[in-house]
Amino acid sequence: AQLQRSLVRSHAAGSGPEVEREVVRGLMLLRLSTLATGHTGVRRETAQLLAGLLAHGITPVVREYGSLGCSGDLAPLSHCALALMGEGEVRDAAGQLMPAAEALAAAGLAPVELAAKEGLALINGTDGMLGMLVLAIEDLRMLLRTADIAAAMSVEGQLGTDRVFAPELQAIRPHPGQALSAANLVALLADSGVVASHRGPDCNRVQDAYSLRCSPQVHGAARDTVEHAATVAGRELASAIDNPVVIVSDGQGRVESNGNFHGAPVGYVLDFLAIVAADVASISERRTDRFLDKARNHGLPPFLADDPGVDSGHMIAQYTQAAIVSELKRLAVPASVDSIPSSAMQEDHVSMGWNAARKLRRSVDGLSRVVAVEVLT
Repeated sequence: AQLQRSLVRSHAAGSGPEVEREVVRGLMLLRLSTLATGHTGVRRETAQLLAGLLAHGITPVVREYGSLGCSGDLAPLSHCALALMGEGEVRDAAGQLMPAAEALAAAGLAPVELAAKEGLALINGTDGMLGMLVLAIEDLRMLLRTADIAAAMSVEGQLGTDRVFAPELQAIRPHPGQALSAANLVALLADSGVVASHRGPDCNRVQDAYSLRCSPQVHGAARDTVEHAATVAGRELASAIDNPVVIVSDGQGRVESNGNFHGAPVGYVLDFLAIVAADVASISERRTDRFLDKARNHGLPPFLADDPGVDSGHMIAQYTQAAIVSELKRLAVPASVDSIPSSAMQEDHVSMGWNAARKLRRSVDGLSRVVAVEVLT
């Protein structure tokens, strides 16, 4: 028991700003899911206490830095385990910062006395990075629908054509995400008089710019990448990540060491999604910029200014987009290709999946802002 307490206390060594409440609660829920598989060797009452914290809205304070994405998200999970012991700091359901012991008492919960193996079982998992992956997938699905709407608005505003989005053109390059995005654009532009004007013999527009014409190809590739990430997330959600684990075969139980805690599968797709966020934001910014240049905006005022020369219109809104897109390109540099050995070279290859997840959250936020500016334009 002393070893288990010491493990948790020594590993709760995170630093930096607090991690968001939704991330910590997701981490706790996923750890509870693993405990419930029966492969971790924890007692029922230990798992029930973790469920109790979630039910009462008690959220341990977890810090930004401390996970290498291997042997699990050790420091973040240790801060959560510390709260189960009645130690460390938490925030209650109202967001009030307080000692964990006080929050547990107020909720009528008793701290746990960790038994053999339980300290390890509480801190050895990829739950933090997986939780952030699941949250990002949901956000990106919504943002890609919004990006299709923004693209349709830009096609119409730029006097573009929807002929390039026809289903027969998508069928000869059968990527499912591309077909879905093109179908969305066709549906959104179906009643557009502007777009309809390009279907007659008098139209002299040959081809729209790539940022308009190729929206389904970019948004579609992004969709397919998100769905690949969702497949990986689904496998992880069905997994029991711990080391060692309890295995039962032929009616006999045994404890086995393993390497399932390595975060590479999650880290890779987190990095893929950061690339997606950067590129979808990039094409959105390019569509926006076309509205502001009088040489390309088909008769609209320069910078969409009400009084050109007196006010700047949307000029600085595009600056904001450009600044964010530049940042997103930097955030698209993979974290998972890095590895710094730790634990006296025992842990000599790590995933850096937590870092990939943290930067992806910033990428998703940036993408939402870039697409919002396009919609506003």
